[in-house]
Amino acid sequence: MRSNTPATIAFIGGGNMASALIGGLIRAGRAPGEILVIEPVDAQRARLKADFKVQTRAAADAALGDAALVVWAVKPQVFGAAAAPCAAHVHGALHLSVMAGIRSQTIARAIGVAWPRAHVVRSMPNTPALIGRGIAGLFATPAVSAGERLVVEQVLAPTGQSLWVAQEADLDAVTALSGSGPAYVFYFVEAMMAAAAGMGLSAEQGRQLALATFDGATALAAQSDESPAVLRERVTSKGGTTYAALQSLQADGVQAAFIKAMAAAQQRARELGDEFGG
Repeated sequence: MRSNTPATIAFIGGGNMASALIGGLIRAGRAPGEILVIEPVDAQRARLKADFKVQTRAAADAALGDAALVVWAVKPQVFGAAAAPCAAHVHGALHLSVMAGIRSQTIARAIGVAWPRAHVVRSMPNTPALIGRGIAGLFATPAVSAGERLVVEQVLAPTGQSLWVAQEADLDAVTALSGSGPAYVFYFVEAMMAAAAGMGLSAEQGRQLALATFDGATALAAQSDESPAVLRERVTSKGGTTYAALQSLQADGVQAAFIKAMAAAQQRARELGDEFGG
């Protein structure tokens, strides 16, 4: 692919992330007939056809040769099997991966393209992409042009923000921070809801208060020129309620435990990369 307007986009895999991207492309004006999805599961294939009117195939065939952009959206553990029948048809395409743990050299080998010439972009998205509020870390191999980077940004734009990193290893940190990050937020929301119940509020009241607090606080932090530390200090009067809560968190080592947890996620991301082909 050497154009900012790929004639055909092929998705290998048609799950939630692929559906989010396909929906965004169509909302942005992409004709459904210019999107091809290879999806072996009959029910999923039927849903994609009904929801988006895109082309679908149960297995890879020569139609893949028309794709200027190939989006890899299968589970990492089945990538090898999924790539084998595609390889003969996709040598000239730009490849965008939304798979966790599959490194760009592994993708290049699987499609039979020599590493220096492989046009591969790896993306580490997160689940808020499903509602257009995600953020994706991106890494491009050296052969990827500025125009191809723009294509990737345009494809991902309907799912939220994107952030380029210079080294592929940085995607392990992205995985630990934002890829797994929604689970951390849900974990804290669960804790706040449990605390609310313990203090006599209903489950729905606890849920509403916790979700609105996270939403409002993150929006404030995003719009403010001040650091999160300064914003925290502004609502922490010494001897007050917030001070009591933060002192309790500090005494229990919550911040250190949280940082340690993200380091564990980063290490696991490295291990998955090794496990799936290095």
